[in-house]
Amino acid sequence: MSIEYLKKAPKTSQTDAGDVRDTVQKILNDIESGGEVTAKEYAAKFDKYEGNIVLTRDEIDGAAALVPQKLKDDIRFAHDNVRRFAEAQKATIIDTELEIVPGLIAGQKSIPCQAAGCYAPGGRYSHVASAMMTVTTAKVAGCGHIAACSPPRPVIGINPAITYTADLCGADTILALGGVQGVAAMAFGLFGLPKSDILVGPGNQFVAEAKRILFGRVGIDMFAGPTDSLILADETAAPFIVASDLVGQAEHGYNSPVWLATTSRPLAEKVLELVPGLISDLPELNAQNAAAAWRDYAEVIVCSTRDEVADVSDRIAPEHLTVQADDLDWWLDRLQCYGSLFLGEETTVAFGDKASGTNHVLPTSGAARYTGGLSVHKYMKLVTWQRATREGAKPIAEATARISRLEGMEGHARTADIRLKKYFPDETFDLTGIE
Repeated sequence: MSIEYLKKAPKTSQTDAGDVRDTVQKILNDIESGGEVTAKEYAAKFDKYEGNIVLTRDEIDGAAALVPQKLKDDIRFAHDNVRRFAEAQKATIIDTELEIVPGLIAGQKSIPCQAAGCYAPGGRYSHVASAMMTVTTAKVAGCGHIAACSPPRPVIGINPAITYTADLCGADTILALGGVQGVAAMAFGLFGLPKSDILVGPGNQFVAEAKRILFGRVGIDMFAGPTDSLILADETAAPFIVASDLVGQAEHGYNSPVWLATTSRPLAEKVLELVPGLISDLPELNAQNAAAAWRDYAEVIVCSTRDEVADVSDRIAPEHLTVQADDLDWWLDRLQCYGSLFLGEETTVAFGDKASGTNHVLPTSGAARYTGGLSVHKYMKLVTWQRATREGAKPIAEATARISRLEGMEGHARTADIRLKKYFPDETFDLTGIE
């Protein structure tokens, strides 16, 4: 394998992770013991907000009135795409049953979580799309109650577009509460909410750590780190588009890794030349984030073959994976580890982030090696059931008794024994499993 790094990252997404666990654990403990009063105190401390926590219908309608009609149209367009894709995903989950042996029927049934808690970031950027992705999928899944929360701004509260989106997509309750206190309120069932069965949505390191700590008591979508993106390209790719796509993802945050892996050294060199100018042309805050991410976390890798490029990609297992190369079907068949795949220059990660229909809550930091992103499936419990006739239970009971005794689990064995004795009193069975 011949791989050359034209740019090597001095840091990884874990370098500056920091130890926030103690801080988050204290806040969770305080809110669990102090309840709504303590949650409000943290809202006042961190968000400088002392307004209404649970939005009323008048407040929701008032927020909607502040959203320009063109933006409403765009949100409705994107919501429709996300909803229809989620409905198609749900259709792949079917209840089923099978006669395992004559007289023994086993089945699978899907049951949605009853209460979902959806977090939509509203700090550095107001993530309208996150409200859309999390609430819509929960609604399509059939969750009984959907809570949405987002960080409020001092005095004015939640960004009106986030409120409008959460309401449009089906949130039953909207909380003007962010950070750990927002996650805690949904998990602990404060402010009149049912306790969440599952917590979903992106957030900063404190939100991610709160979900990590609470996992087990509640379900979560995934353990999330900084967002990351990889572009795979060959000599047919347009350098300006490749460079723009890298910069567009680097603006997420100072520690958001971006990578380029290519078989074309001239393309790689041209991208390296273009990126600084594209970063400097961004608004100031976006440029600061992108510059830091590019300086500390970006890598540009030149490979000899497309198989080497694919191997690099599967090792990185990026959250977002873009292919700008010939023979897109080959890449679709070959690539194995990614959160979401964007094939060809006609699509881009931002499409998936905002409006195309696929979900943007995706595995980061290499987690795409073992999991996919948020979907209706995350809210669905696949449970099993069985029933049997007495004749159908007979061979199962015999095997169960012998296997249980082999394992030393006599109590298990006897639950099978008593059924055989009751149902077939005139028969003799060898239930020891010993010749």
